Amino acid sequence: MSRVRTVLGDIRPEQLGVCDAHDHLFLSSPLLPGQELNDPAAARAELTAFRAAGGAAVVQWTPYGMGRRAADLPELSRATGVRLVCATGLHQAGHYDPDVLGRLRGAGLAGLFVSELTEGIGTTGVRAGLIKVAGGFHTLDAHARWTMAAAAEAHHATGAPIAVHLEQGTGAPDVLDLLCGELGVPGDRVILGHLNRFPDPVTQRQAAESGCWLAFDGPSRAHRATDWRMPQAVRALAEAGFGDRLLLGGDTVVAGARSVDGGPGMPYLLRRLRHRLAAELGADLVARILSEHPGRAFAVEWA
Repeated sequence: MSRVRTVLGDIRPEQLGVCDAHDHLFLSSPLLPGQELNDPAAARAELTAFRAAGGAAVVQWTPYGMGRRAADLPELSRATGVRLVCATGLHQAGHYDPDVLGRLRGAGLAGLFVSELTEGIGTTGVRAGLIKVAGGFHTLDAHARWTMAAAAEAHHATGAPIAVHLEQGTGAPDVLDLLCGELGVPGDRVILGHLNRFPDPVTQRQAAESGCWLAFDGPSRAHRATDWRMPQAVRALAEAGFGDRLLLGGDTVVAGARSVDGGPGMPYLLRRLRHRLAAELGADLVARILSEHPGRAFAVEWA
């Protein structure tokens, strides 16, 4: 039977509850100096605010080597009552020291992913529940192809879903050609993130036709059409018969974006976007997108 792998153990998909399907409690990168998400007290406060808004679960997409603080996640989950799912995987090369990437090339990346999915992350005892990788801007470079090949190998060994950061929302056709075409990953095991940042209805429709999950994640940043075009985009997908492939997330990546630090944060998904989407799609479909769909997207028949 399929289970969602949380940091406190495996649960049935229907137990996940109202879920932020793409977010970050902890994240650090040399590309975001001074903006790190690295404060456990702030993470706890953010989860508490999300819980108060009606949230029950968060999928943290922070991958290997980016300060995911896996050891802190179980206690945060217990203290707040919010179920947490942790990621393995690897982001774009720019987020890592070249020496780290060199060691990973020598050690075998797919083996690392499988180990973190099945045995645990280091000595924390926390097992990852998904694999996070990333594409480039309208393209896939050699690093992206290497990480996606390793992710596909780990998927075939474990069944774990693969969540993909689309840079500025672009590159979905290349990602799907590689993962689902060359590498044989079933479409329903792939989650495409940030499609809302590149509101091209043709690309979104083609991605949906592959059977993958479409994640609309994160409120608008400056000069982006995320919020005002997203409701119409998801309505068009639903009317085309793809309403059962949609996910929603907040994607909080810097400290200033947390609600407890003055930003929209995790509660924004339920405080604002849920109601705006309900006006376009109806409350029933939005409830399924928030509760039923994440359970299906992240469920695996774990060995």
